[in-house]
Amino acid sequence: MEFFIISMFNGLSYGLLLFMLSSGLTLIFSMMGVLNFAHASFYMIGAYFGYSLTSVIGFWPALILAPIMVGACGVMFERLTLRKVHKFGHVPELLVTFGLSYIVYELVQLIWGRTAVEFVPPDLLKGAAFTLVNHSLNGLQMVWGAAPVDMCQTTDAAIRLVCTPFPATRGFMMMVALLMLLSLWLLLTKTRIGLVIQAALTHPEAVETLGHNVPRVFMLVFGAGTGLAGLAGVIGGSTFVTEPAMGATVGSVIFVVVVVGGMGSLSGAFLASVLIGVIQTFAIAFDYSFVSVAQNMGVVLSDAARHNSVLKLTVSQVAPILPYLFLVLILIFRPKGLLGTREG
Repeated sequence: MEFFIISMFNGLSYGLLLFMLSSGLTLIFSMMGVLNFAHASFYMIGAYFGYSLTSVIGFWPALILAPIMVGACGVMFERLTLRKVHKFGHVPELLVTFGLSYIVYELVQLIWGRTAVEFVPPDLLKGAAFTLVNHSLNGLQMVWGAAPVDMCQTTDAAIRLVCTPFPATRGFMMMVALLMLLSLWLLLTKTRIGLVIQAALTHPEAVETLGHNVPRVFMLVFGAGTGLAGLAGVIGGSTFVTEPAMGATVGSVIFVVVVVGGMGSLSGAFLASVLIGVIQTFAIAFDYSFVSVAQNMGVVLSDAARHNSVLKLTVSQVAPILPYLFLVLILIFRPKGLLGTREG
């Protein structure tokens, strides 16, 4: 049982990190119609900005300042580059953001090096959010924080005792992601700013007639979306690893999330992120293949089947391709996505 609970929380935390990334990308696409191929690069910049600022002003001020700096970079990119190619259609937008991702990748290596940097979380997040104590006699217990030493030790060899901590960094990541979801929903549906943003997408001429600067609205939306990616970078970089390849690790997956959830749907991105995170986490944990399962069930396989390289693949080995398989199935059976309203 502790395996299922910890794996579920690990899957949820990974899924919510994907949502923190995909929410900014979804916001930019739903408001501007731009698929930002450099979005994962802003995530990486956020991690490195957070790392550098933490050594100077500490983690908590860096958690606030680094996303603002990344958002400012996004504003400048939209104002100086993206806006100039926006009138030429989607292909130039894709190409310019694709080129930006390579420029950022090279700049990061020039400034911070090619190896991973040690982005240490603050003392408050170094411990365990909670610990599952599985005692063969007392059953399963949950202890907030790190479990006392005496709870995880026994001198009786007949007693099975397992203590499994859940990192506080992942718990903090989940809390921030849920607060981000609530904040974005309130902003877009309950405030005047949200109404102006949504109106600027569908009726830009009417919004300009009312005195609003639509290009400025789009610029601020792009900056906010990249700022959210920067926030995810600070938290993800301190939780996992901060390295030049961190953007490429999640870059393609967040596009899968956006398409599976529904292009431009914030709730769809949340649902798809959680599903993909949980499915992939559980898949990595299962080291079983078709051959091993069949043999455990007493099924007699032919020599060709037992030595077939495809049938010998374990679930954990195919886990990296599961999100893309999910994407293919969604595009076949529900092209508009899980909660999307548009077909493309």
